Amino acid sequence: MKNEYMLYKLSESVKTTSRIDNELFRQYNVKRGLRNEDHSGVLVGLTKIGDVVGYERTGEGLKAIPGKLFYRGIDVGDLVKGLQAENRHGFEETVFLLLSGYLPDQEELNTFCDMLNRDMPLEQKVKMSIIDLEGTNIMNILARTVLEMYTFDENPDDTSRDNLMRQSIDLIAKFPTIIAYAYNIMRHSTYGRSLHIRHPREDVSIAENFLFMLKGPRRYTGLDVKILDLVLILHAEHGGGNNSTFTVRVTSSSGTDTYSAIAAAIGSLKGPLHGGANLQVIAMFNHLKENIRDWENRTEITEYLCKILHKEAYNRSGKIYGIGHAVYTISDPRAELLKEMARELAREKGREKEFNFLVLLEELAVETFMDFKGNKVNKRVCANVDFYSGFVYEMIGLPPEVYTPLFAMSRIAGWVAHRIEELNFDSKRIIRPAYKNVNTPKSFVPMNRRE
Repeated sequence: MKNEYMLYKLSESVKTTSRIDNELFRQYNVKRGLRNEDHSGVLVGLTKIGDVVGYERTGEGLKAIPGKLFYRGIDVGDLVKGLQAENRHGFEETVFLLLSGYLPDQEELNTFCDMLNRDMPLEQKVKMSIIDLEGTNIMNILARTVLEMYTFDENPDDTSRDNLMRQSIDLIAKFPTIIAYAYNIMRHSTYGRSLHIRHPREDVSIAENFLFMLKGPRRYTGLDVKILDLVLILHAEHGGGNNSTFTVRVTSSSGTDTYSAIAAAIGSLKGPLHGGANLQVIAMFNHLKENIRDWENRTEITEYLCKILHKEAYNRSGKIYGIGHAVYTISDPRAELLKEMARELAREKGREKEFNFLVLLEELAVETFMDFKGNKVNKRVCANVDFYSGFVYEMIGLPPEVYTPLFAMSRIAGWVAHRIEELNFDSKRIIRPAYKNVNTPKSFVPMNRRE
């Protein structure tokens, strides 16, 4: 009981010791969340890797514009359309672009794909470590396995360009295998299902290899592979300011090893405000399917969305998940590209009615949110990529346990590119922002005078 009471007292102390008046943040011009008053991000660094565009600055402030995403200066929309026109999978090519800064020719791409395929199998000791790390959260297993890989690397602390590139390619190649193996082991240990550990194939793309290792042969379609490849391309990079990538840059600036920096990023991405958002969207969507009788009735849908915003329905958080983004205002280019192919997938899976309901929800959720906020919000909102990604994963037949790990499987490309850039600046400097202490000075009180 003493321990429980002490825990209670310590917990209660947080109410006062951790509370800071909001007015103090304004008084000292603190950029909470590294955001300016106009909700734009505080400029803390420079990069040549990715660019996220959702507004432009004018003499009157920020002006909302259709969203754009650039990888090494190339519009992701152009990248995706170009790959689709040539009927090719493109995640490997996207990874090459992010790491090198240019698009490969056919020989370079073939060699690079061979390198990825060579590194995709796991060493026996890594496989055994995953079995030992059995659990229900694949993100935790992924992070712990990445840290374990440090002990198997003959040169883990070397931050030379050659070694950073070697480690980066190895991690990109192994993430799909680690995630697939971790899920199948969890499925076996938690649900008592048969255990399947499939060796990755050498003649298929990363997207297909993942589906093969996770689900087995002949349990996915060509369109499943094609849309998963698209998802991987769209999630591969999102500028240096997103939470997990900034985590990589912060930890890398200290000079730490690659595995520690990437494990930290995985911890960041695991958070429900970052990589876990698609799980919240699909859960909300399933709730709406059950509670809205007519999926084409705009009035009924709008009224229910209003209840959600007023904290009267669903989980009473007041949030419509998948609506709004820190940068994108009029549109999220990733959502637009994914929606296009999701329509085709819904047709193949016989789920067009649900897809049309989701599209209508997107339209009405934006309208309802803007009406609800009125002049209390100074920027437009749009559906983000999470609004569609969860439904796409569900149609492919992927288990919810791998939704966020899939994000990591893609974003590892951007993470390592930013780590390499951070460690190759001409002038290295540890990232060390300031915090102002607003506590009042106190005197030490001898033990016999404490109450």
